[in-house]
Amino acid sequence: MFRLKFGAVFGFVSALIFPVSSALADEGMWTFDNFPQARVEAAYGVKIDQTWLDRVRSASVRLSTGCSASLVSKEGLVLSNSHCVMGCVQSLSSAEVDYVKNGFIAATRADERSCPGVQAEILTGVTDVSGQINQATAGLTGEAFVKARNTAISTAEAVACGRDMTARCQVVSLYRGGQFKLYRYRRYADVRLVFVPEFAAAFFGGDPDNFNFPRYNLDISFVRLYEAGKPVKSPQHLVWRATPPRPGEPTFVSGNPGATERMLTVAQLETQRDLTLPIGQLQRSELRGRLIQFAQASAENQRVATDPLVSLENSYKVFFGRQFTLNDDGFMAAKRASEAELRAKVASDPRLAAEVGDPWADIAGVQGAYADTYVRFRQLETAAGSMSELFAHARQLVRVAEERTAPSAERLPEYADSRLPLMRKQLLDPAPIDPGLERLYLSFWLSKTREYLTTDDAATQLLLGRESPEALAERLVSGSKLADPAVRQALWEGGLAAIQASQDPMIQLALKLDPSARAVRKTWDAQVAGPTDAAAAQIARARFAVYGDLAYPDATFTLRLSYGKVAGWAYRGATIPATTTFAGLYARATGAQPYQLSPRWIAAKDRLNPDTVFNFVTTNDIIGGNSGSPVINAKAEILGAAFDGNIHSLGGDYGYDGSINRTVVVATSAATEALLKVYGQAALVKELMAK
Repeated sequence: MFRLKFGAVFGFVSALIFPVSSALADEGMWTFDNFPQARVEAAYGVKIDQTWLDRVRSASVRLSTGCSASLVSKEGLVLSNSHCVMGCVQSLSSAEVDYVKNGFIAATRADERSCPGVQAEILTGVTDVSGQINQATAGLTGEAFVKARNTAISTAEAVACGRDMTARCQVVSLYRGGQFKLYRYRRYADVRLVFVPEFAAAFFGGDPDNFNFPRYNLDISFVRLYEAGKPVKSPQHLVWRATPPRPGEPTFVSGNPGATERMLTVAQLETQRDLTLPIGQLQRSELRGRLIQFAQASAENQRVATDPLVSLENSYKVFFGRQFTLNDDGFMAAKRASEAELRAKVASDPRLAAEVGDPWADIAGVQGAYADTYVRFRQLETAAGSMSELFAHARQLVRVAEERTAPSAERLPEYADSRLPLMRKQLLDPAPIDPGLERLYLSFWLSKTREYLTTDDAATQLLLGRESPEALAERLVSGSKLADPAVRQALWEGGLAAIQASQDPMIQLALKLDPSARAVRKTWDAQVAGPTDAAAAQIARARFAVYGDLAYPDATFTLRLSYGKVAGWAYRGATIPATTTFAGLYARATGAQPYQLSPRWIAAKDRLNPDTVFNFVTTNDIIGGNSGSPVINAKAEILGAAFDGNIHSLGGDYGYDGSINRTVVVATSAATEALLKVYGQAALVKELMAK
């Protein structure tokens, strides 16, 4: 759920900027086609060959929930985290049956429940398309650069996947525009819930223990992939190891880290520190308070608010860690020194200097336009509607209808034909929408838009007219029919004519706002994104020229592999061991939230081996999006699933410090023991242990 950096920043910053000559041990989220096999062998004495890489890649799963996972049986069984499927579990729950609180166990295959909007993807191939993307954008900047790049990307995706509905193709920018790779995935649209523990077991310790260690969380889930109504055959699955990890044992994390920003310039980091992060944190903090107040009103409110509140509190802690890192004078001084050294190396080579120019100055020059445009861009485009599902549905329906009137290559990139199957599934799959939460989210967004843009702003007047945020939110939610998937499907299939004829107030609001939102997006592309991306590509070329291509790119929610070992750490005179046990869980339990055990865990205490390793930590370099990633050994045996980082990893967006950054893992040893002795799932364990 991820790092708070208190000191010693110079070490990890130098590794971040000079990855070839001075990368710290275990640093990096490496692509599978550029994994440092020789470095791993030198550090740990284990040989990772192409056969091993191919096997692990084919067993690694990306979930559309923003998480990672892995195949763990020959019958399509997938291991991830509980928090990675909480949205699914919430959607399957009701006031009468609360699977989030009580857990879900499918007694038979027939009892496995489809997860609304969830898709699983397995990477099958990677192709370098840098040449055709760079050719399309050569000599362009601003909005023209963005349009040409998006058109070339859409064309490449369409050519690669065609009409194959079992495949998904995605062009990914690596090294901030230094390379473009086309990732081809095998997609599975039928994902069914098999097992998830009760909330008290999965999130024991709650927000106080989040991003901390020792931990005692059974943060696991199992889903199964289906196709044509039958479980998918998956002989490439990882081998389940029920014995605990050994201290010092080499470990590998195969997953999809969401995003890092380790290659940003100093000017970009300063803008994040002074503008982007503070605004985001102010809004998260206020929305968190509103959600807590909402949850306290009734038991049903508490039930429906559990998932969004956990998610929001997690995000708040993540971004607090990032803000703390950027406020560290030592960190920023080291970043400036590192950037200056790279610029000096470029300047010392006249040919390279002529080719690259001064992209650092170009990016610095963009920051004024960024500051002028950011709040409007955020409120009307990227964060419009806050967390409202009804508004998100309305905007998607409006835009997909508008965008499908143009050829795929000429649309906004998220509406290209290659992106529509997943969008359609997420939009049309039935899932409950709580009206109370919707009113809260919409009134919050409308009030913040009025506050940030001012009452007299044209966009505020357009949105609110003479209504208050609360009254408008009430009218929108009570009058909208978009909670009905049949209504959404009719609008999807009816196209632009159906959208324009709709009397649904949420559709009408999305239609009314769309010109203003598109206008600020156009300005953003022309004055911020376009110039920034073009300059970042030049910096990437400089890095390649100076350091070669042995560095790892920033994370992009695509498959990566990190390496490390099972190890605790020492900090400020305290030594933190690498593992926890069931005995520690029972010692930590107080009987009061968030340290309250569920009845089944209280009843099982005497049946469990108290010395069973429960959670453990490794030195692997991960970030948000790695949740659910398999943690494996050199034999490709699965030792556990990553579910968190320690408090020191909260600045991992910007760098890595191997002395104190840790990945937190729920052990397969604990999962096996609990499945057998707490949940009575002998059949599930038998499936996991089958060769």
